[in-house]
Amino acid sequence: MLRRSINSLLLTLCTAAHAVAVEPPHALSAFFSNHCISCHDTDTAAGGLSLVDKIDSAISDDAATWETVARRLRTRQMPPIGEPRPDEATYNKVITLLERQLDNAAAANPNPGRTDTFRRMTHTEYANAIRDLLHLDIDAAALLPKDEVSHGFDNITVGDLSPTLLNRYLSAARKISQLAVGASGTSGGGDTFRLRPDITQEERVEGLPIGTRGGTLIRYNFPVDGEYEVSVRLMRDRNEHVEGLARDHELDILLDRKRIALLTVKRPKKASDHQTADNHLNVTFHAKAGPHNLGVTFLKNPSSLIETKRQPFEAHFNFHRHPRQSPAIYEVTIARPSQSGSATNTPSRQQIFCCMPKSREDEAACAEKILSALMRRAYRRPTTADDLKTPMQFFHDAAADHGFEAGIEEALSFILVNPKFLFRIERDPSDAKSGEPYFVDNFELASRLSFFLWSSLPDEELLAAAENGTLGESQMLASQVTRMLADERSNSLVTSFASQWLYLRNLETLTPDLRLFPDFDHNLREAFRKETELFFQTVLREDRSVLDLISADYTFLNERLAKHYGIPHIYGSRFRRVDLPRDSGRGGLLRHGSILTVTSYATRTSPVIRGHWILQNLLGSPPPPPPNDVPALEDNTVDSNLSVRERLAAHRANPACASCHNIMDPVGFSLENFDAIGRWRDSEAGKPVDASGGLPDGSRFSGVAGLEQGILDRPELFVGTLIRKLLTYALGRGVENYDEPAIREIVRAAKADDYRFSSLIQGVVASKPFRMRMAE
Repeated sequence: MLRRSINSLLLTLCTAAHAVAVEPPHALSAFFSNHCISCHDTDTAAGGLSLVDKIDSAISDDAATWETVARRLRTRQMPPIGEPRPDEATYNKVITLLERQLDNAAAANPNPGRTDTFRRMTHTEYANAIRDLLHLDIDAAALLPKDEVSHGFDNITVGDLSPTLLNRYLSAARKISQLAVGASGTSGGGDTFRLRPDITQEERVEGLPIGTRGGTLIRYNFPVDGEYEVSVRLMRDRNEHVEGLARDHELDILLDRKRIALLTVKRPKKASDHQTADNHLNVTFHAKAGPHNLGVTFLKNPSSLIETKRQPFEAHFNFHRHPRQSPAIYEVTIARPSQSGSATNTPSRQQIFCCMPKSREDEAACAEKILSALMRRAYRRPTTADDLKTPMQFFHDAAADHGFEAGIEEALSFILVNPKFLFRIERDPSDAKSGEPYFVDNFELASRLSFFLWSSLPDEELLAAAENGTLGESQMLASQVTRMLADERSNSLVTSFASQWLYLRNLETLTPDLRLFPDFDHNLREAFRKETELFFQTVLREDRSVLDLISADYTFLNERLAKHYGIPHIYGSRFRRVDLPRDSGRGGLLRHGSILTVTSYATRTSPVIRGHWILQNLLGSPPPPPPNDVPALEDNTVDSNLSVRERLAAHRANPACASCHNIMDPVGFSLENFDAIGRWRDSEAGKPVDASGGLPDGSRFSGVAGLEQGILDRPELFVGTLIRKLLTYALGRGVENYDEPAIREIVRAAKADDYRFSSLIQGVVASKPFRMRMAE
């Protein structure tokens, strides 16, 4: 009842602070009658919307419809392009009045929405949770199936646990508990790491010593102390010949940067020697249990210049188009000891074994202490006596036959498949009334916060604040956000949130047509991703204005990427921040090869995809989906000498296509100076590139600089869209019309702080949708 009283008081205060009489929008009637009713009357009802019976009613009678109207006006999608439009002053006046009334209606009747009661951790969250719970890095993608994406993120549709998925979790729990405890005498077997065939291995790999080239650096958790064997196999062409082996090469095998073997790969003297060229590339060594870095690489020989009439390719992985200059690693196999072994002092064991029994009589008490600490973190709340019953039974059963550590291992397996660990569970309070909002309790708030900022479990400080009841206080909540953003675990906002928002994950499966773009390889693909991640990370870490994502005059480059962009004097595989001159063509997100490549086809640019991506992901105004009978743009029926702009002109001639393409295409055309893999170009099909474009608000410009300025001229659209993406990611549900008042409040507060990244995060965390939930 105490929590119920506090919630009621807070809601009353929130309502009183914003309470303003919600009047019918009579002041807006003339505007909508002049500009909207002709299409949105009862008979026509364009888009399924009629405003005839709404313009003289109270906003609160149908706030959802009016939110849609406000969004269309704010993004200038309505009235449609080509129809008479009001001037900017009228637009702004009407939007301000409409949104003020919508905000007042929302304050009088708060609706924070409802998150799912049960939400399973994504495989990214699962891997991070195992890392923080057990100090153990795992490859969750190898253990668990890929999560489905909805609303642009993979943490939305995670409410189910099929029998197949449950079996995968059971198998994963068994492997992880064995690896973490290291007490089961794991022996035999091994792991193979295969490199992608489209990696060029002519330069140093990041993390390996200077003076080496190619190969791979493997972060591997050795399960037990013992003798391990590493076997290396080399890349071969379709004739089963080792590629690039024109002379002898030295293969270096390192453990934690210390050499354990230097092997010679001999140049084959006859064709049959290719079959046995790597038979001797095996080495046995002793390793202590725990995480180590295993490096397999070649000593760097002087690079030879390939004679060619044109600039030599940077890519070397294809026997026919751009052959390898030197041999390359195909796969590395790590074979575990055949004899039973044990682990003694790994980070995982230090994390788990907070005590060790001195006698058989001490085992039960020590096990309870160990399991209580693990469950507190795993279940994200204090441990109860009921929580301990089942895992202690697992402990006793296994310990009786195999000893104390085997008992802990068995109990840990149970914890890792318990729904209290796998699922984030939010239940309505017993005294909650159906259809009424309430504040989530402190432990649920701690989980919301940690999975939002860290994609992982709450740490002890967060749990302590939840346990003593102070986490829900505004000042404490804000200080926790500041602390958590400074923690390196907040990099998940880069690798998980930004990677999905900006489609960086799509790079992994994208391969341009190598007949048209022969210099594309996996190295370039990874350089694209790294540039954008480091760029986003800088805005986050330095707490810069999020508008820097559009307007920045710097980026992050290594030699491979700099050559691709045509930027001189950048050498080596290390990425570094590079300040750019105005005429470099590089800078903000819209100039990144990652964005430009994932929004193109394999053979050419796509102003349609690029325009749609910008409207949806940066401006929050995606056009409606196309009708079912809209024909595709057929490249093979159009003169190949025409530019993409000229080809699309024929497509827009169809009235069914024009309504959407008139919105999307001008946005995408402004990026036509960039080809399908992000290189700058001044001509296409033998003609100068026409990069003239525009935005739905009617502004017209030429080139990427004009597009960036058009976005910056109305920053609230970009900032509001970024907040919607953050809120979707934070809540694990799609943003609805009733969330818009909260989003506008965050935008207004962030504006006063120059739209710094932290102000957006703080606004999301303090918002009603994040802190509250609607009772079922």
